Amino acid sequence: MYDAVLDIASKIKRLEIQGARNVAIEAIKSLEIGTKQSRAKTKQEFLQELYEAKDVLFASRSTEPLMRNGILYVIQAVESSGKTDVSDLVDTVSEVSGQFLDLLKQSKQTIASVGSKRISDGTKILTHCHSSTVMKILTHAKMDCKQFELFCTESRPVFQGRLTAKEMTDAGIKTTMFVDSAVRHFINKVDFVVVGADAITSEGNVINKIGTSMVALAAKEARTPFYVATELLKFDPATILGDYEKIEERNPNEVWDSPPNGLVIKNPAFDVTRREFIHGIICEEGIVAPDSVNELISRTYPWILNAT
Repeated sequence: MYDAVLDIASKIKRLEIQGARNVAIEAIKSLEIGTKQSRAKTKQEFLQELYEAKDVLFASRSTEPLMRNGILYVIQAVESSGKTDVSDLVDTVSEVSGQFLDLLKQSKQTIASVGSKRISDGTKILTHCHSSTVMKILTHAKMDCKQFELFCTESRPVFQGRLTAKEMTDAGIKTTMFVDSAVRHFINKVDFVVVGADAITSEGNVINKIGTSMVALAAKEARTPFYVATELLKFDPATILGDYEKIEERNPNEVWDSPPNGLVIKNPAFDVTRREFIHGIICEEGIVAPDSVNELISRTYPWILNAT
């Protein structure tokens, strides 16, 4: 197994690498670095190494379709390549990895441009957890000299909201942080909610940090628009066939590191926000209705439908 892949997989498991986009980027980079040290003599052996690396990376985080789609994008390119020389296949991995990373970069820029148009002077926004895509929207609006305010949850149990709060205050954006259970208290003080996503299902539902559905429910009751900012590349093709996106169960020590004997602690990392709670998905195709996701995937990224 490639040392670079084992190292990144370990960091992903330990949450040293967080965020669906960052996980995908580092996983693909590790694959590219690893193949440059391949010991394969034939194309079949080279593919076998890729399959093994895929399994290791997939196992590092269960709820990461962006990473899975990226890795399968690379493997599909190698499989369909007419090349048989291993050195040529290594070059193919580097080329295709670069293409996918460029696609990610371009999509983030587009989403930032689209999302920032929803922000004007005086706008108050609420977010949950830490999304690099949401952060890009907000900093893009700040660069356009818009004066607005952010409210964010602390996002227990590992407090990703603190990353959001620090990044935004460092960027000069007025930010207020509060405990997750105070969402209902603050929801009427904001103009809209925007969160990121770790996965999109074929039904247009969104999987994101645990507590997101609670925020969406509060927003629905308060008639506050609830947006999801995410790349369509996070679509999970397995959900077309009826599979559910697996919800990762994290170590209970993240909740309480010295609990009483016999206490059962559950620590799901994600939850599902159903499409009827989502005002719109801010993506590389604009702001779209959740129930249009399947059609958009078929038109924009048809190869994802084969990424199983």
